[in-house]
Amino acid sequence: MFAVAMTFIDQTIVSIAAPDIVRELGLSSSGMQWVVNAYLLSLAAFFALGGRLADLYGPRRVVVIGTLVFVVSSVLCGCVPEGGAAQTWLIVFRATQGLGAALLFPAALAVVVAVFPVERRGRALALFFGVTGALTAIGPLLGGWLTNWTWRAVFWVNVPVAIVALVLTAMAHISDRRRSGTLDVPGAALIAAGMGLSVLGFQQAWSWGWDSWATWVCIAGGLAILAGFVRYEQQVEHPLIDLRVFRDKAFTVDAAVLFFSMLAFVPLFFFTSVYAQVSLSASPNQAALFLLYFFVGFAIASQWGGRILDKQGARPALKLGTAVGCVGFALWAGKLTDLSMHDQWPYAALAGAGIGFVLAPASTDAVNRAIGASYGEVTGITQTVRNYAASVGLAVYGTILTHVTTDKVVGTLTSKGMSAGDANTVARDVTESITGSGDSQPPTGTGPAAEATRESMSAIRMDFAEANQWVFYGMAIALGIGFLCALRHPGGKVDANAAVEEPATRSH
Repeated sequence: MFAVAMTFIDQTIVSIAAPDIVRELGLSSSGMQWVVNAYLLSLAAFFALGGRLADLYGPRRVVVIGTLVFVVSSVLCGCVPEGGAAQTWLIVFRATQGLGAALLFPAALAVVVAVFPVERRGRALALFFGVTGALTAIGPLLGGWLTNWTWRAVFWVNVPVAIVALVLTAMAHISDRRRSGTLDVPGAALIAAGMGLSVLGFQQAWSWGWDSWATWVCIAGGLAILAGFVRYEQQVEHPLIDLRVFRDKAFTVDAAVLFFSMLAFVPLFFFTSVYAQVSLSASPNQAALFLLYFFVGFAIASQWGGRILDKQGARPALKLGTAVGCVGFALWAGKLTDLSMHDQWPYAALAGAGIGFVLAPASTDAVNRAIGASYGEVTGITQTVRNYAASVGLAVYGTILTHVTTDKVVGTLTSKGMSAGDANTVARDVTESITGSGDSQPPTGTGPAAEATRESMSAIRMDFAEANQWVFYGMAIALGIGFLCALRHPGGKVDANAAVEEPATRSH
C-alpha cells in the first residue's frame, strides 16, 4: 500500500500545481493537459506488461524495479529546466513515471490477492483501495501546501515515500513465485501503440477539430491497432493477455463497469480543481479541501462495498454504486452554478460514494473469477481498462469543456459590445488560459478588448461553471451506462476452492 500510495497521490497532486507550472514554464494549454494525460496514458499502455512481468519474474522484484523507475522519474520531473525544452521534458518523464507505476501496481495487488483467501478478499481489497484512495485525497492537500513553497516539491515528495516503501518491501520477505512462459514483446508494443494513438486523437480533437482528418486517423488507427492486438494475442503461444478470461460473463461485466466508472473518477480531480480555482476563486489549498467532500463518501462506501461483495457477491455493489454515482454527479452538476463550495458537499460526497461502492468490488470480483489466469495478469487487464478509461475521459471532457467555454465567453463578450471577430480571438485565449492551467486572472493588456474582458471576468467565471455542468452531466451519463452493464452481471459468489486452483488446461 505504501508503494502504491505514490501512484495514487500522483494522479491528483499535479492538477493542484498546474497553474504555477504553466506560469513558470510557459506551457500551452494542450501541453499542460498532456503533462497530466501522459502519466495516465502510460499507466494504461503498460499495465498489462507490468502484470505479465510480475508473473514471469516475481512480484517483489517487479515492485522494487517499478518503485525505482517511478521515484527517479519524479526527481527528474522536479528538475525540469526552464525554456523551450521544458514541456517535452516534463511530458517524457511523466510518461516514465506512469511506466514505473504500471510495473509496481499489478505486482503489489497480486501480493494482496495471493495472501487473502477468496472469502476475505473483498474486505481486504476494500481496505487496500480505501486506504490508497484516502491517500489520493492527500494529494491535493499536499499539493496545495507544497506549491506554496515550490511546485517542484510535488514531485520530490515521492522520494521519502519511495524510501519507506523499499525498506518495508525488504522487511516483508515477500515470496517471489514465478510462472513459466516468455514475454510477449510484440503484444506489448501493439497495445501501447494502439492506446497511445487513439488517445492522441481524443486529446487533440479540441484543437484539430472533430472534422479534421488527423483526429479520425489517430482514433481509427489506434482502434485498428488494438483490434490487431486482439487477433495477434489469440494466435501467439505465450500471450501478454490471455483473452479467454473474457469468456466469463461476470469478468467482462466487471471490466465494463470499471471502464465507465473510471471515465468519471480520475478526470474528476483535474476538472474539479480547475473549476474551484476559476469559478469559485479558490486557492490551491481550498480546491484541495473541496475534493475532500468527494473522498469522504468514497472512503465510507469503499468499506461497505467490500462487505457487500464478501456476503452477497459483486452484483448488488455494482448496481448500487453506479446508480448512486449517476444521481450524485447529476445533482452535483446542477449545483455548480451556485458558486458556493459548501452548498455542494452533499452531492460531491454522494458521487464519491458511488465510485467507492464500485471500485474495490469490481476489481476484486474480476480477479476472483479469472480462474486459470494469474493474479498479476488479470490485475494488469483490469487496471489497463481503468486507466485507458481515465485517459479517454480526460481527453473527451477536456474537449467538451473547451468548446462550451469558448462559445459561452464569445456570447458574453459580444453582449458587452465587442465585435464577433475580436470576441472569438479573446475567447480562445481566455479559454486556453483557464482550461489549461486554472488561471483566471484578468488580462493585463491595454485597449478596448482587454478592458471589456476585464469587465466581463465575473460573467466569464459563471460561463466556466456552466461549461463544467456539461462535463459533470457527462460523468453522470457514464455512470448510468455502467448501471446498465451492472444489470447484466450474473451475480453469485465465487467458489472459494475453485478460485485458488491452478488450472491444468492452460496450454501455455
